[in-house]
Amino acid sequence: MSTHAPDSPVILPLGLTALIVRFGLKAGPDLTAAVKAFVADLERDPIAGVTEIACSLTTVMVSFDGGSSVRDKTTKALQERLSRRHWTSVASPDPMRRWTIPVAFGEAFGPDLTKAARAACLSEKDAITDLCSQDVDVLTLGFAPGQAYLGFLKDHWNIPRMEAINPSVPAGALILAIRQLIVFTNENPTGWHHVGQSGFLPFSLERAEPILLRAGDALRFTPVPPAEMTSILADNPDGLGQAKLEVLR
Repeated sequence: MSTHAPDSPVILPLGLTALIVRFGLKAGPDLTAAVKAFVADLERDPIAGVTEIACSLTTVMVSFDGGSSVRDKTTKALQERLSRRHWTSVASPDPMRRWTIPVAFGEAFGPDLTKAARAACLSEKDAITDLCSQDVDVLTLGFAPGQAYLGFLKDHWNIPRMEAINPSVPAGALILAIRQLIVFTNENPTGWHHVGQSGFLPFSLERAEPILLRAGDALRFTPVPPAEMTSILADNPDGLGQAKLEVLR
């Protein structure tokens, strides 16, 4: 039986050549900060034999090259690394880059804004102001190539997914649920609230750099009128949607 507290890191097997370091079961700012800090530590001071590091909202996957002896050595190295700090009390590192992305909110470009704002106990105007008033960090990439889960929003945005599935949300859509945002890379169904539309395509094979977002990036959204977004979408050869990138460090 495990003796770990619910918020203590646990090392678990993943197939024959990987381990999972699980910092907790429920995503939140503290666990995400721990994941980011632990990944940064592993990248700064690599463990011998480790071939790949990848993270989710609450876990870090560590792949290694070798058999059971390498697994044992990697497990011991991870245990030693985990013992150095209380990772869930570590502050999230400052962003390395910031994207500023134009978004049209509400009506045809964000048909679920009214419902989402009501769930957060805000007017539509205040909801837009609130969503554009803070940076959101790239928490992890998943679901589709280059698609980032972004957060965390303020507590009042801890709203559930919708009861029904929206059968089609366009690429560049800004969607929201459970204190997180996503900019869709492709047209897809979703159970999250479609609150806005951008011309920003996080993934495109037509570009020299297909995946735009990286761990360590922050995003800030700026509201634009529907007519301006129509123009952006009509002339968007690079899939950036007039987004601007600022290198912070």
